[in-house]
Amino acid sequence: MRALRAFAAFWYDFVVGDDWRIFAGVVVALGATAALARAGVPAWWFPPGAAVLLLGWSLARAVRGSGRG
Repeated sequence: MRALRAFAAFWYDFVVGDDWRIFAGVVVALGATAALARAGVPAWWFPPGAAVLLLGWSLARAVRGSGRG
């Protein structure tokens, strides 16, 4: 049982990482991309835009948290 728990902890740390909010944003962005593609809209532009927005959001939170902003 301990090995299973360690295996699950590894994958959680690998996939989710340090910030669950970014992970949730990526999941939402992938879902939105799938919904756009299913609706017949060319969705190639959505993941890069979501990545830029998530990166900006993450950096803004990091700067605010460091006491510099």
